[in-house]
Amino acid sequence: MHVTESDRTRYLRRLFLAATLTLLAPLAAPTGVPAASAAEECPDVEVVFARGTFEPPGVGGIGQSFVDQLRAQPQLVGKSVDVYAVNYPASLNFPAAADGVIDASNRVRDMAGRCPDTEIVLGGYSQGAAVAGYVTADKIPDGYVPPNGINGPMPPEIATHVAAVALFGKPSNGFLNSIDRSAPPITVGALYVPKTIDQCVPGDPICSPTGGDNGAHMAYADNGMTAQAAGFAAQKIVAAAPPTATQNR
Repeated sequence: MHVTESDRTRYLRRLFLAATLTLLAPLAAPTGVPAASAAEECPDVEVVFARGTFEPPGVGGIGQSFVDQLRAQPQLVGKSVDVYAVNYPASLNFPAAADGVIDASNRVRDMAGRCPDTEIVLGGYSQGAAVAGYVTADKIPDGYVPPNGINGPMPPEIATHVAAVALFGKPSNGFLNSIDRSAPPITVGALYVPKTIDQCVPGDPICSPTGGDNGAHMAYADNGMTAQAAGFAAQKIVAAAPPTATQNR
């Protein structure tokens, strides 16, 4: 079957309808946070990463490239870097993307409470970048009446445990508006902006207002952007780590 450019564009737009349906998920009260386990070790760094649409369970190709590059950073030699793959379908069942936002938020809260010396790196690619971006939200959108169970964003003190945020191919405001003009943008919270790197390949139609190259959306691991983001995150980790951090090992 021949697939036209307009078909591809419509398909890519459908992938991010989730962003318009899950806006307030990161503001939900945490549920199902794992109890602290004395046997579980606290790493120096934990990457909480949300994969892109249709990628198999795990962190996906872009996420794995980012993790590999982060572990290879000279500043982190000798430090343990664990990975938590955000648990959500990453499918065309777009409302279920809320599961990922809540799961990522719960994991960040849990690690902040259980392993206070662990530096957290939050990240995501494509639909996962929308998930990660919404996790950092610092307010309920103006004019929006939240449903029952929505009681506000993550507490401000949680942000001190997140050393860096790495986003790859995050849907642009223009892209969201092309799906639904009432959809607000994915706005990184003020406490997270200074430690966020928001990567967009020129030509990527998902994140670039002038993008028209659908193949660019797949290029983050090949063009050096995951390595650049890893370098940025490593610098933030070193800057955020307490001078005499003691890990529970």
